Amino acid sequence: MTIAAIIVAAGRGRRAGGGLPKQWRPLAGRRVVDWTLDRFRLPEIAHLVLVLPPDNAEAWAEFGATDLLLAKGGAERADSVRNGLRALEGRGVTRVLIHDVARPCVSAALIRAVLESLDSHDAAAPGLAVSDALWSGTDGIVEGTRDRMGLYAAQTPQGFHYDLIRAAHEARTGEAADDVEVARAAGMKVAIVPGAADNLKITRAEDFARAERILGHDMDVRLGNGYDVHRFGPGDHVILCGCRVPHGRGLQGHSDADVGMHAVTDAIYGALAQGDIGRHFPPSDPQWKGAASEIFLAHAVKLAREQGYRISNIDCTLVCEHPKIGPHAADMQAEMARIMGLEPDQVSIKATTSERLGFIGREEGIAAIATACLVRT
Repeated sequence: MTIAAIIVAAGRGRRAGGGLPKQWRPLAGRRVVDWTLDRFRLPEIAHLVLVLPPDNAEAWAEFGATDLLLAKGGAERADSVRNGLRALEGRGVTRVLIHDVARPCVSAALIRAVLESLDSHDAAAPGLAVSDALWSGTDGIVEGTRDRMGLYAAQTPQGFHYDLIRAAHEARTGEAADDVEVARAAGMKVAIVPGAADNLKITRAEDFARAERILGHDMDVRLGNGYDVHRFGPGDHVILCGCRVPHGRGLQGHSDADVGMHAVTDAIYGALAQGDIGRHFPPSDPQWKGAASEIFLAHAVKLAREQGYRISNIDCTLVCEHPKIGPHAADMQAEMARIMGLEPDQVSIKATTSERLGFIGREEGIAAIATACLVRT
């Protein structure tokens, strides 16, 4: 089973004010589109498609440099979705989620509930049962009431078996309010998954304030620290933060003795309350003898994502008299960012000495201290 998600972000929606389409407006320190994309960076989702306005060259350039699949928006929302579905052709996708970019507060639990419902249904979508009284009126005057029994407010993500919804969109004629309407027109039965009140759609200016409150209350920020030391031994170089640095001695350890990467790895494990490297890669196990520390770091990053966290930033300080770190710091920053799937400006690599004090001052080894900040997606 291969799952994909399509984020529809091709709208011109300006009812929310601010002079920009709402997907590009700031929300709680980030753009709406950034919040929404991160909600779908879950281990079970193999492909993310972002549907963009065809004339927004800046957005195409920005997101074209990422791992996202891009599709062009159409004249109507249904046209945009059809293009997103076409972008997944040939990738073995069996199930697909379709979500409006203007719903940045969707939870991982709701996403997974829709996916779980697809185990027994061709389609599933979240709906919020209507609880308020319903009026009909003209010119601001109430003219009657309507029965709210059996009425639901539709939400996204809406989930489908890929082949079925692809065929339904290709056969569609005329406009459609959402993908559930397209599916039902093709004869598909759509299961209702209980929606969430916090899964609001940003439409008006006041919705930004509510979304910011939700994201603020929902935020789970974790900090972890790591500390590691390795002694010097024979050699002509050291491995620090993934980079080979010439030196008159090497570092000794069960693996490649990358003291900086070990500290960062332990910081991530610490933020997750998952112990340290030794718990996951015991030094008593001969298969890790001389192993590249990238294996350990990649495992910690994968574990964070599986538990629903993204790495916000990393700060690592190398403590040594020699070698000098400054000339290599940028390369270390880039390599650590590559391994963790981060931008270089999310990784800080710096150095200090111990003012000739202690084992570091005597140049017997190198220490590293690291802090990791993780945020629940």
